[in-house]
Amino acid sequence: MEPALGLFSQDCSRRAFLRQSAAAVAGCAFCVAAPRSFGGFLDVKPSGWISPGCRTSRVKVAKLYLGRPQAHWPTPSMDLEAERRRYEAFFAQKQKEFADVEFVVNELITQKDQVGKIQETLKGVDGILAIHLSMGVTEMLEAILSNRRPTMLFAAPYSGHEWTRFGELRKQDSGDRLECLLTSDLNQLAVAMRPFRALHHLREAKILNVTSRALSADFVQAVAAKYGTQIKAIDRARILDAYHSIPDSAAEAETKLWIRHARKVVEPPREEIFRSCKQALAFEKLLDEEQATVITVDCYGSMYRQLPAFPCVGFVRLNSMGLGGICESDLQSAMTHILLQGLSGKPGFISDPTLDESVQGIILAHCLGSIKMDGPEGEAAPYQLRTIMERQEGCVPQVQMRRGQKVTQAMLIGTDKLIYFTGDVIATPDTERGCRTKITVKVDGDLEKLWQNWQHGLHRVTVYGDLSQDLKRFCRFTGVKMVNEA
Repeated sequence: MEPALGLFSQDCSRRAFLRQSAAAVAGCAFCVAAPRSFGGFLDVKPSGWISPGCRTSRVKVAKLYLGRPQAHWPTPSMDLEAERRRYEAFFAQKQKEFADVEFVVNELITQKDQVGKIQETLKGVDGILAIHLSMGVTEMLEAILSNRRPTMLFAAPYSGHEWTRFGELRKQDSGDRLECLLTSDLNQLAVAMRPFRALHHLREAKILNVTSRALSADFVQAVAAKYGTQIKAIDRARILDAYHSIPDSAAEAETKLWIRHARKVVEPPREEIFRSCKQALAFEKLLDEEQATVITVDCYGSMYRQLPAFPCVGFVRLNSMGLGGICESDLQSAMTHILLQGLSGKPGFISDPTLDESVQGIILAHCLGSIKMDGPEGEAAPYQLRTIMERQEGCVPQVQMRRGQKVTQAMLIGTDKLIYFTGDVIATPDTERGCRTKITVKVDGDLEKLWQNWQHGLHRVTVYGDLSQDLKRFCRFTGVKMVNEA
């Protein structure tokens, strides 16, 4: 392999680089420090935006406090209403974490019969948050679980002895959608919303696939039946209409922003960047018209050289906004993107991996790099504008991601299996081999096992953070088999 060069060099950390002057780094492609914010660039929110990946409706959750007056644990003198108010003060303090959540039920339950009175409402929620206040709530919990809705049970220390039964209950049919958080950390109440949010986002999502090929009816029907996700084919004419409706002045303004904030424009001519930006605005318009959340293009198939530009800049822009742009009509990756974004609020990075056992690492490479990997409100990563490596044409942002970052790589296979692994970014190679944007991830686990048992194609979707526990809860709620590839 050729030696790494420039800002992506394994021998030059980002912090060290930024301390050096441009003159001291002669020949480095990225020679200007990245701004913390683009001052509005890539900070556009889609119309009707509720949260990243969700346009028009909030997550519906039933919040139920479970307790009996004068129970022996935690103390017979506990005032259940006062305890409830203590939790409610936390929810009020953390409004941002729950801004996209509507608590359609918010009640103190002190006897089983009260659950029966709200059964119909519980059937329509994305999930149930049950907060264990005192001893003596087993019958109430069993009544809640009879609704077969995803249920997160929060039980702080001293709330009661029932925790000794939770493990066995989870093994029963009635408890197969029960997850428990046994902790004094109230911040875990926000964590409890993540699988509910992912379920809601998948149910609300609409994926547009720009292609002239027939969609797989079986796949489209399967994801609609299990998750509620819609998939719609969009033809070339519809994209061209949207493209020609974008004023040249708007496309020119967008072009100037992409060029101004790039550390360098390496190969793409300005006209290529202009067409890419105009098409990016057309993608946003089309998603607005369809009230869709994700778009993918058959860019190496039926749409190859059939559109005004390659879709890469448009995809990066959508990912930065909190929607989704997915390469190569990859509907599995689109579904995975929605899932991971629902759990984390962050976009995914689709990759074509290659192995390097010398560092116990897997190199995740793709020409399209997501600039806002921390989510729409996060810091933007530095980038330069390049051609697509294997085609030597088009325009893509080559992005420098963050070294030392924990990541999760996953793929939802069909509707009933999820494969994943985690690791740490140890390098961001800059070499003319492979796709433009690259990260080397040291895998948590057995790299040899990973490559020897690799299945289900090349693509995987990578997101910042360790989402293994969140994925585990989502998979339990949906009956999905979860497999750690490493």
